[in-house]
Amino acid sequence: MESLLAVLVSPPVIDLILLAVLAEGAGLLVLYRVSGRGIPPGVLLPNLVAGGCLFLALRLVLSDAAVYWVALTLVVALIAHLTELVLRWQR
Repeated sequence: MESLLAVLVSPPVIDLILLAVLAEGAGLLVLYRVSGRGIPPGVLLPNLVAGGCLFLALRLVLSDAAVYWVALTLVVALIAHLTELVLRWQR
């Protein structure tokens, strides 16, 4: 029997997490557009991009992708994270 860690850190599970991040983002954006309540898209998107890129980097590592693709996703995650910090710092 596979260990729980092996199951949780498998490409299909990471794919489901990435889909959940996309669904969460879409739902929050729709909520904001319809009701005006929630997190403004300019603040929400950098957070979702940063988290999504980290999961994508993990997915690429688990799939034995070339190291430059992993590095690229990590750089994009860093840029998104720094963008979010700048947006929050100004408040």
